[in-house]
Amino acid sequence: MKTILQNINKVFDNRVRLGIMSALMVNENLDFKSLKKLLGVTDGNLASHIKSLQKAGYIVVMKQFIANKPNTSYQISLEGRNAFKKHIDALERLIQLRNK
Repeated sequence: MKTILQNINKVFDNRVRLGIMSALMVNENLDFKSLKKLLGVTDGNLASHIKSLQKAGYIVVMKQFIANKPNTSYQISLEGRNAFKKHIDALERLIQLRNK
């Protein structure tokens, strides 16, 4: 049980960060507007959670111009993908223990 809990990552405790990571696991990248709409959060809320994930090294921020307008998109890093998989695996093992 202790080893399972060690793999639960505190960075993913928040529902918005969990949502960002889940969305980026199944999409090559997503822009700010798409993430905001998908998660139903405010600009400031999304920006602060993105900053936390970026600081942890779990997402990569890409800035570019599309039709002369700035566009920021996000991609999960290899480190982020591995950390999120470990987190989800730990949660699944914890649930399996509970159901036995």
